[in-house]
Amino acid sequence: MKKLFGFNGLLACGLLAMLASCGNPKSTSNLVSSKTGWSYNDPNNGGFDVPLFQGQYIGPGLEFVEGGRFTMGQTEEDLTYENNNPPKTVSVSSFFMDETEVANIHYREYLFWLSRTYGNDYPEIYQKALPDTQCWRKALQYNEPQVEFYFRHAAYNYYPVVGVTWDQANAYCKWRTDRVNEMILIKLGYLKKNPYQSSEDNFDVRTYASGQYEGKAGIKKKDLNPTGSKKRNIGYEDGLLTADYRLPTEAEWEYAALGYIGQNPEPDSKNRRGEEVVVNRQVYPWKDNLSTREGINNAYQGMELANFKRGLGDVQGVAGGLNDNADIPAGIFSYKPNSYGLYNMAGNVSEWVLDVYRPSTIQDASDFRPFRGNVFKSYKTLEDYTLEEKDSLGNLQKREVTQEELAEKNTDYRGANMISYLDGDTISTAFYDYGKTTLINDQAHVYKGGSWNDRAYWMSPGTRRFLQSGQTSSSIGFRCCMDRLGSSSLKGPSGHRFEGSKKKSR
Repeated sequence: MKKLFGFNGLLACGLLAMLASCGNPKSTSNLVSSKTGWSYNDPNNGGFDVPLFQGQYIGPGLEFVEGGRFTMGQTEEDLTYENNNPPKTVSVSSFFMDETEVANIHYREYLFWLSRTYGNDYPEIYQKALPDTQCWRKALQYNEPQVEFYFRHAAYNYYPVVGVTWDQANAYCKWRTDRVNEMILIKLGYLKKNPYQSSEDNFDVRTYASGQYEGKAGIKKKDLNPTGSKKRNIGYEDGLLTADYRLPTEAEWEYAALGYIGQNPEPDSKNRRGEEVVVNRQVYPWKDNLSTREGINNAYQGMELANFKRGLGDVQGVAGGLNDNADIPAGIFSYKPNSYGLYNMAGNVSEWVLDVYRPSTIQDASDFRPFRGNVFKSYKTLEDYTLEEKDSLGNLQKREVTQEELAEKNTDYRGANMISYLDGDTISTAFYDYGKTTLINDQAHVYKGGSWNDRAYWMSPGTRRFLQSGQTSSSIGFRCCMDRLGSSSLKGPSGHRFEGSKKKSR
């Protein structure tokens, strides 16, 4: 599946996709509306453009996480007595997740692009993105080699990047979205490589799709609208651009870490329908609830399954018998992946997730795609409803939606900022009085999973902690995810098709 949908499959699918998206009559001229009878892709009928969809393009390094329901929250005794993760049943949609944490080399690639693109006019952009290498310093520890070398030295290329804030991790996700989409368009011939992008003249997928970026243009898509411009940029309707990279929500991260698909006694296959059952709640991302070591009778029996701290003063064992073979973060492909093929969803480094932290309450437990942190925005437009010009960094500009815009809508909210929605706080009680009664505010974000410096308790995916979005740690990194567009399954269209059905879902 990776070869079909990943970058390795772009060239294989490229010619078909180009023929379809260019309006080739052999591939699309026979498409007719099942509701109006008007043909698509016909300039004589107005030129409504409906390319053949070849499937969602998936960038490198992503694993498919088939969604479903699960019991989110506490699996062990609440050792901290915070009662901030009571069990609750929720559902998440299918998505893709990085098989590993983002590594130093990946983040340095990002910094190199920022320096090359913004270095002359906006050097502060590069400086703002630098990880905090001083996060390694402790008052009574000798960690200067890590301060100097961990991020930059080639010996640590494929070790997880740390010292990155929540804000920096989100900025990396946006950058990665743009670079992957740019490469898709280059491989399909719609753009040519342009290493001389600078300041506002750089590829941003949304400015490109809106016609505000040209770059070094390759072939142009034919505009079938007889009153149009004859040629146009690729848009999301053409089905070639990816979904956005982003941080996973807390629910998504926890679901992916548990890997319950490995507990299914009869998973879905070509020959049978899967069983709708979870036979056991896991404490860790691996199936054995009772041990942090490999229990199967094979060459790996007894080996630690994660990088963590076993006890006071014991981070790696004894010479000649190192238990996890790592005193600080280990390489990103270390240890055994879980049932979704994800590495280090316990131990190594903890990971930022998208959510703003609040102690769990009954009211805030949405049972479908639960998430706290919504601040709803729209793109800025001019009086003629066209998009405002991109900003000096090459991005489309956004603004928060207004109460006037929401007044006549059927929503469960009446403002743009929903971070504190149903969190138990009110203006009169000032329940979350940051710095006085609590360390919780709207900049407190959740991080999940244990790290190389944590005891085994924190490796249980249901545990949760928080840190301010602008703070860093030598034990916190991140990985990206991407929404699955369309069907929840990779097998075919959504729903079930019974024999005799008139049409297949498109």
